[in-house]
Amino acid sequence: MEKVREVGFKHALLNAVKYNGKADLKAVTSKIIGELPEIRSVLREYIDIIRSIVEEVNKLPLEKQLEIVRSNWPELLEEKKEVREKELPPLPNAVEGAVVTRFAPNPDYTIHLGNARPALLSYWYAVMYKGRMVLRFEDTDPRTKSPYPEAYQMIKQDLEWLGVKWSEEYIQSLRIPLFYETAKKLIEKGGAYIDKCGEKEFKAWRREGRACPHRELPVETQLEEFDKMLSGHYGEGEAVVRVKTDLQHPDPSVRDWVAFRIIDTSRTPHPVVGEKFIVWPTYNFAAGVDDYLMGVTHILRAKEHVSNTVKQKYLYDHMGWKYPETIHFGRLSLEGVILSKSKMRKMIKESGVEAYSDPRLGTLSGLRRRGITRECLWKIIKDVGTKPVDAKISYANLSAINRVIVDPVANRYMAVEDPVEVILEDLPEDVEASIPVHPSRKTYYTYKIGRGSAVYVSSKDLPRSGEGLFRLMGVGNFQVTGASLKSGKPVVTARLHSREQEEARKHGLQIIQWVKDDEKVALELLIPEGMRLARKTLLAEKRILSEKEGSIIQLYRIGFARIEKVLEDLVVAVYAHD
Repeated sequence: MEKVREVGFKHALLNAVKYNGKADLKAVTSKIIGELPEIRSVLREYIDIIRSIVEEVNKLPLEKQLEIVRSNWPELLEEKKEVREKELPPLPNAVEGAVVTRFAPNPDYTIHLGNARPALLSYWYAVMYKGRMVLRFEDTDPRTKSPYPEAYQMIKQDLEWLGVKWSEEYIQSLRIPLFYETAKKLIEKGGAYIDKCGEKEFKAWRREGRACPHRELPVETQLEEFDKMLSGHYGEGEAVVRVKTDLQHPDPSVRDWVAFRIIDTSRTPHPVVGEKFIVWPTYNFAAGVDDYLMGVTHILRAKEHVSNTVKQKYLYDHMGWKYPETIHFGRLSLEGVILSKSKMRKMIKESGVEAYSDPRLGTLSGLRRRGITRECLWKIIKDVGTKPVDAKISYANLSAINRVIVDPVANRYMAVEDPVEVILEDLPEDVEASIPVHPSRKTYYTYKIGRGSAVYVSSKDLPRSGEGLFRLMGVGNFQVTGASLKSGKPVVTARLHSREQEEARKHGLQIIQWVKDDEKVALELLIPEGMRLARKTLLAEKRILSEKEGSIIQLYRIGFARIEKVLEDLVVAVYAHD
């Protein structure tokens, strides 16, 4: 007990000196737990003592507070070195004003935490070097990765929320004629050919490191065959355009990779250009060509693209282009949250998961709906930076970062689960109960509790045995006097035992929250639990109706949540974390 008083007095004084003479209970409590972690599990036994220490310190003039600190802990008054925000490493061969980066999502779904990394890094580096960032939708696969018509706009909305601003915007499916022009030039330079071998036949040639029979046909013949492809002479699988590479390359996928293939868009129309084209560039051709045409100087992408970099360099060598500087970083994943687009799409079809913004998903819209702030994502991505190693972030770690950001702005509310009505008897007079709206802002909401007032408390909080004593937050200590049923529901009666906090400490009473009968509103709380979405209906303080949709709140002893909907008699919120 004395150790808690000693440590508490020190941290209350230090906090008061730091904030113009007024210490904050929550901040002081946090510091005490940091120094005496063993009291965390029994904190409620000490909280009233800590509160009295803070009140005692706050009564002292600032000069007296400083005097005591200087006499006892002078070293703690020394200015600490400013903790600088982590800086990104410089880009190789970057020239200020000339750097061009790009973020190139496939609109086959919206973006998630893993995509946020290249988006933010590309934007931050463009800003750092006073350059430009290109947003490019890579949508040249109308079948295997068929674009979602609504994904184009959703991706832009997610980027805007993330704070990313782009200088130019392109959609690759609208640039198909440019890719045809480049393909013809590549063929003319002897860097590509039309392969009419069957898939199995070509794989056999590739496995042996030998040339396809069509590889060395004259350029004129290759151009004629390409025109036949464009005119619809060949069907799917009957002809492809291949880029010439090293036939002995250790990675077989690099050997003469496919640049164009035929896709029957009459069966799978493209959402932007419909059935207009049947010859489509592959990712490596379209991305490689556009990086050159758009003047991209630095590519920041995951290390899974290392083999694509190798493939694209052959294209650049044939065309006589200089390949951009490329930074490959590790994969960023969120533990316990699905980030795979294919798995998300499957869940939407098979499990009834809400597309895009379901709070169980790792999409930006899903995380945002859950109450995760963009500042939290900024910090995580800046911390992992461009490291080549994979980074797995636990949701607990993400929550800890987010908690620091939302705690100073989140209003507090009492809410009760499985509510039981409690009639407060024998109050001698109206009692004023001041409930903190936000501790650090020193703002409170005051209730008047009179004789016969009814409040609701969680059934789990009511005493089950012993003296039947409990303490209502901000009101006083009560003793259960009876219980009955009203319309089939339990009703408890209780009388005022005492007001003093010291009395509550003496009896080891838990401080429980409550909601006044005439100032209550239903609160539906959505709680993501792995791949399950639980729904709980609670009673909350009616003043919660003043919150705006999208605001972050804290429910006492429950955790932080994001307000999703505010109706006349109902509030819907999504649980974020404790």
